[in-house]
Amino acid sequence: MAGNSQRRGRRVTPKKGATAGSGGKNRDGLAGRGRTLPADERPWHKGYSGTEKLPQRTAWKQEKERRAAAEEGRAPKIGMPGTKDTTWGKGTKGMKPIKRGAGGGGATGRRSGPKVSPGRKSNPAKGTPELLVGRNPVVEALRAHVPATALYVALGLDIDDRVNELVRTASDRGIPLLEVSRNELDRMTGGVLHQGVGLQVPPYSYEPFEDMLAASAESAAPLLVALDGVTDPRNLGAVIRSAAAFGAQGVFMTERRAAGMTATAWRTSAGAAARLPVSQVTNLTRAIKTCQRAGFVVVGLDADGETDVYHLEAAVGPVVVVVGSEGRGLSRLVGETCDLRVSIPMASTVESLNASVAAAVALAEITRRRAAG
Repeated sequence: MAGNSQRRGRRVTPKKGATAGSGGKNRDGLAGRGRTLPADERPWHKGYSGTEKLPQRTAWKQEKERRAAAEEGRAPKIGMPGTKDTTWGKGTKGMKPIKRGAGGGGATGRRSGPKVSPGRKSNPAKGTPELLVGRNPVVEALRAHVPATALYVALGLDIDDRVNELVRTASDRGIPLLEVSRNELDRMTGGVLHQGVGLQVPPYSYEPFEDMLAASAESAAPLLVALDGVTDPRNLGAVIRSAAAFGAQGVFMTERRAAGMTATAWRTSAGAAARLPVSQVTNLTRAIKTCQRAGFVVVGLDADGETDVYHLEAAVGPVVVVVGSEGRGLSRLVGETCDLRVSIPMASTVESLNASVAAAVALAEITRRRAAG
């Protein structure tokens, strides 16, 4: 028996001796962290000048955040110079996209995108970035100055004039160029034909409906356009383009069961969405009634309307033009809420017009009547 004590809890092992040293292996852990950096040398500080080389740990953290953002299909949240709010729409004109790196250059290398099963179309959730694909659409979007946050290019891509133009334009605008494999780009686009290129755009920033209505009521010739269930983003973009061309002060539509301001709608609008406020409302009928209380005459476009557009006497006053969906036209409640239902005379061989074309015809006639008298 160790020891000469019979009490409980007695020590049965010898006392601990001196601890052996590490032999110098832990010398780095005992070293100091060095001097405290001033504000203009801290990459995470607003006073950072952007000329110094990033510390190794800071650069690693920023690279980790970029990879995570690419995996989730969102803009990186990096506390570094050049990082700004990337929502686009009213109040963001002239805003520069996010710059990668302390010097503002474009980052290269492989990045991961959102994982989507091949053959399934990606349907991004509300408030998440969207990927516009195809060489012609991407080139046209860049020409229209869509506020993009990243340009994805597949490795081994065949270079042509369009690819040269989109890469050059993205570089001139400071848009990061990210090279990914074709399989990765397939996953990001959900199997959609992308032709080796994809442009990531941030979510659109909608104008509050009340602000748009108040601004329109104060103008010399109040004119608004409402969309009742238009689901094609190309029709939405075309309507916005026509509304801007004929002097409307805004376009509004429902949040659900209708097209939103996607990259496709922006491209179709030919940049008009940057100049014209666009709003979303929860209930279109309620919004129309609000316009009526503000003194607007609500005109619904209907093939069976009792008045044709060429005899619309109300065109000279405050007007809201309501455009129905591509298939069924105006919904029952919206049609009953309108003050007038207006038709567009056509030849008997044509059954109906496209929603965006009908809107353009009606807006052009309203503008002509206002100019005439």
